[in-house]
Amino acid sequence: MKKGLIAVLVAAVVFIGGFFWVKNAYNAMVVEDENVQAAWSQVENVYQRRADLIPNLVATVKGYAAHEAQTLENVIAARSKATQVTVDPADLSEEALAKFNAAQGELSNALGRLLMITENYPDLKANQQFSDLQAQLEGTENRITTERMKFNETAKKYNTLIRKFPDNIIASMFGFEKKGYFEAQAGAETAPKVEF
Repeated sequence: MKKGLIAVLVAAVVFIGGFFWVKNAYNAMVVEDENVQAAWSQVENVYQRRADLIPNLVATVKGYAAHEAQTLENVIAARSKATQVTVDPADLSEEALAKFNAAQGELSNALGRLLMITENYPDLKANQQFSDLQAQLEGTENRITTERMKFNETAKKYNTLIRKFPDNIIASMFGFEKKGYFEAQAGAETAPKVEF
C-alpha cells in the first residue's frame, strides 16, 4: 500500500510538473506572438503615415511641375498599389512580407523619382510647404527603418523561442509557426553609380 501511494504521488508530481511546463511554454509563446503582431502594427502605422503624406506632396509638386504628369501618376499608382497590399498579422510568413516589401519598394522608387525631378524646380524647392512635407517624409522613412528593425528583432526572439528544444514540441502541438523577416530589396547590396 505504501509503494502504491508513493507511485501515485510521483505520478502526480510528474503530471503537475509537466502541466506547468507546458502552460509556461505555451504562455511564453503567446506573449512573443503578441509582441510580433504589435511590432507589425507599428510597421504598418509608419507605412500608413508615409502613404498619408504622399497626396499633399504630389499636390504641391503638381502646382510647380504640371508637365511632369507621368511621374506624378506613377507615384499615385504606386501609393494605391502599396496601400492595397496588406498582410494578416496572423500570417507573417516570408512570402507575405516579401509581397508587402515589394509593393512598398515600388512606392519608394516612385517617390525617389519624384524627389529627383524637383531638383529642376528651384521655386518648388524654396516652397515652405514642400520643404516641410519633404522633411516629414524623410522623418517617416527613418521611422520605417527603425520599426522594421524592431519587428525583425521581435520576430527573431519569437522564432528562437519556438525552435528551441523542448519548446519546439509545444510550438508544433499548438501550431506556432515561424514569422518572416524584412529583408533588403534585391540589388541593395550594390552601390548606385554616380556620374558627374
